[in-house]
Amino acid sequence: MPHQYLLASPSTVYPAGRLATSRPAPAVRDQRRAIGIGMIGSGVALALLMRHAGLTIDPLSAGNLPYVVCGTLALALRLWAGRLPWRHGVALANGAEYYALFTLIALIGAVASYPIAALTSGFHDATLQRIDESLGFDWLAWYRAVADHPLLQHAGLIAYRSIYATPAVLLGYFAWKGERIAAHRFLATFWLTALVTLLLYGFMPAVGPFAYLWHAAIPYMPESELWQPGLIPALRDHSVRVVDLAHLRGIVSAPSFHAAAAAIYIQAAWRVRELRWPVLGVAGAMLLATPVEGTHYLADILLGLAVAIGAIVTLNRLMPER
Repeated sequence: MPHQYLLASPSTVYPAGRLATSRPAPAVRDQRRAIGIGMIGSGVALALLMRHAGLTIDPLSAGNLPYVVCGTLALALRLWAGRLPWRHGVALANGAEYYALFTLIALIGAVASYPIAALTSGFHDATLQRIDESLGFDWLAWYRAVADHPLLQHAGLIAYRSIYATPAVLLGYFAWKGERIAAHRFLATFWLTALVTLLLYGFMPAVGPFAYLWHAAIPYMPESELWQPGLIPALRDHSVRVVDLAHLRGIVSAPSFHAAAAAIYIQAAWRVRELRWPVLGVAGAMLLATPVEGTHYLADILLGLAVAIGAIVTLNRLMPER
């Protein structure tokens, strides 16, 4: 493609000098509108959940500052980067939009898990463990293998934390290549998966296999640690009333969102030759690390994969590429 043209979407090509001011294609506008409606609806639902559960967020907490700074920077880049006399200004503006939306989806989902946990009762670890036994999965053996090998611990920790690094690469690629529709579909799939995960979590809260199965000295503390047994009851009895954004903890056991995210990332990268195999390797490693680092039952992981596949199929139909 000649250098004087840049790809604005898979179906629309604009001259580079007009890209910043040209109206996006109808499909892009429709997708952006749908995502906007979804985000507004998610915010309203979160506010109602927080009120019903008796939880609040301190607006003056210092833990909010990083989100405020990053959000302000992303908004500034989205509004003005595309107007700069720089050939990659539009990519920078679109990237700021994608990163901001992804962060907002992840933040709303993490916060929403708290009021949902507060409104639940009981734990379903016995059922989840029985499912694992029927599948022949031994979580304790998996944990002991990691605890006995420091290399597996370091590798698993890096892989587990890649849940935020991989989408940064994918969204950056989509912004650089001008693939707005692909970016919007990825964000919508991530949002729908998070929504269904939270809905299902309300029916099957659990403390996780580490707390449920391990009753000895702890040779290795996983990334997810042991928050569920103390935090969930505290949310239920209202001894915890404020959600601190600086100290959000993962308390969702089933479905496993790390497992769901792995499927989403692989699907998004599969059609990109440069990213297909690296993302497959990283996401696969994250999936293998999830039982220990996320303290998840195999049942959690399988359910997370099922949720992601359902979201992918649904969004592929609702938001076609062209």
